[in-house]
Amino acid sequence: MLSTQAPEQTRQRLAWLDALRGIAALLVVFEHALKPLLPEARVPVKALFEPGWYGVIVFFLVSGYIVPASLERRGSVRAFWISRLFRLYPLFGVCVAGMALLVAVGWDGLHIWWSDRPASMVLGHLTMLQNLLYVPNLVNVLWTLSYEMAFYLLLTAMFTLGVHRRSVTGALGFAAVAVLGAAALPVKLLSAGGAGRMLTVVLVVTALVAGGLAAVLKGSAPVRRAGAIVLGVTVLGLLAVNQSYPDPWQGLLILATMFAGTALYRAEQGEISWTAAGWVVLVPLAWTGLAWGELGLQTAMAAAWLTFAVGMRLRHRRVPRPLAWLGLVSYSIYLLHPLLLESVERFWPEPLVVPLGLRLVALACVVGVLLALSALTWRLVEAPAQRLGRRLASASPRPGRAS
Repeated sequence: MLSTQAPEQTRQRLAWLDALRGIAALLVVFEHALKPLLPEARVPVKALFEPGWYGVIVFFLVSGYIVPASLERRGSVRAFWISRLFRLYPLFGVCVAGMALLVAVGWDGLHIWWSDRPASMVLGHLTMLQNLLYVPNLVNVLWTLSYEMAFYLLLTAMFTLGVHRRSVTGALGFAAVAVLGAAALPVKLLSAGGAGRMLTVVLVVTALVAGGLAAVLKGSAPVRRAGAIVLGVTVLGLLAVNQSYPDPWQGLLILATMFAGTALYRAEQGEISWTAAGWVVLVPLAWTGLAWGELGLQTAMAAAWLTFAVGMRLRHRRVPRPLAWLGLVSYSIYLLHPLLLESVERFWPEPLVVPLGLRLVALACVVGVLLALSALTWRLVEAPAQRLGRRLASASPRPGRAS
């Protein structure tokens, strides 16, 4: 979902990933449009197929496939983080500003903790680990960024320790913990218990992540290894005991899904055999088994993995330009669509009293405005930020593994 812009040749080679991101983004938009515009369809649709879960699982598979390759291609943790920061945070800032505007004009409200626990809320979002810190998301879709950030931190730790190629082990390890601990893993064990406790956890985690990254980027070889261990233990600890939504087993399977995507990349590149990579089929099987009785979630998982498999199978074919373009602006589509749908809810708080035809027209208008807005933010925010990030990353020294 969050790969950097590449030169034209690379862009064409990876256009199938753009197409998958574009499809995933539109399915997430559809999921969130059901409540304000098509509430009568929401329950029957989600009972058979969860479009939101389908979209995010495709996103996570794509991230797992391409993000570690970006780190390994550069061979530089510093360059990797420069590119990631310039990829994630500029549009994240636009999303936050858009939400602030909605609040300012009275079209939306903030969680009560923004007044009761402002330091925790702000710092939690700045780390992008808010969903693993029990900090309510400012915008509902931001929860997935916490798992992306956890993945980046684990990749950094593994790369520094020289175990980054153990993708199959990572996928199966997270899946095994999810299956074995599904009924036993604690929820928000660290952060629940009052404002002071939450702030303490947020401050400690922020310090550990910042200190671990600083050690990895600047320290001697032993210090880099110590920093990597700190990063890994911090993230694994949050995943193990401090999740609330989604369920802990689901969060662990999200990480398993991303490592599975990496394993498929390694098989495609000839780094491991397809037989070895084939073990990651246990990840969607774990999803299906643990989601027993939730048909909509099960079908979404199966469809997401099937979509990715078909994409891989057709990866050498030419991708229609509209689909590739949708993938290019998918991050904007993903972050900005809740703001437009919140605006719709402001004017139509009871959608069922509005004629269906009018609501369908409104949905088409929302999608049209969203695509236009996403094109604008890509041109004015994302693309310039990514170009700057690439320039800074290219200028970054590379004296060693962590550089």
